[in-house]
Order: sequence, then structure tokens, then C-alpha cells
Amino acid sequence: MAAPFTVQPGAKLIGSVDGHRDWDSGLFGCFSDCKSLIMTYCCLPCAICNISSRTGECMCMPWFVPGGLIALRARIRTLGGVRGSICSDCLTLSFCGLCAVCQMQRELDNMGL
Repeated sequence: MAAPFTVQPGAKLIGSVDGHRDWDSGLFGCFSDCKSLIMTYCCLPCAICNISSRTGECMCMPWFVPGGLIALRARIRTLGGVRGSICSDCLTLSFCGLCAVCQMQRELDNMGL
């Protein structure tokens, strides 16, 4: 007797792979929001934990998961439909980390999170 043949359902794409818009504020728009600027420059760990909790993740995740901050930036892009790639997220955080964290906070503010 032959074994029954089962077909696995295919993966369903929930949203578009590419975002439909750019970031609400530029990478170097830090001075447009003094609250996020002061928090980021005076207490970077507080700013990163704040971003993590606002996106629904554990506050400590960026500190204990390698690449956690890159994952948070990608999550914000996905939630907001922002264009970009993981490569651009990695480069932005590597070379303009403080400005990127400020931008992430401003984006969450604009998204109402």
C-alpha cells in the first residue's frame, strides 16, 4: 500500500516586500526632535531599550541578541512600510548609529507607537 501524499501549503506574503514610502524624517534630522536627541546622546542604552519596548520586543533584546538593533530598524521599516534593506540598515547603524537611533525614535513617534 502506498503512503498518502500530502501537499504543504505555500507561504503567504502578507504585505509588499518593498516599502511604499521613505522615512518621515531624514537621517540627520536630529535637531527637529530635541527629546530624542537628548535621550540618545545622554543615555543611548535608555533610547535603545525605549525603541525596543515600543516595537513590542523585550527591552533587553538589542543588548543580548547579536544584530538586535539592525532587526529593530528592519521591524520599524516593515511596520511603517518604509523603503530600505537590511544591508542599508546595517550600514546606517554602523556609520551613523546615533543619528539612526534618533531617526528610529522619530519614526515611531510619527507612527503613533
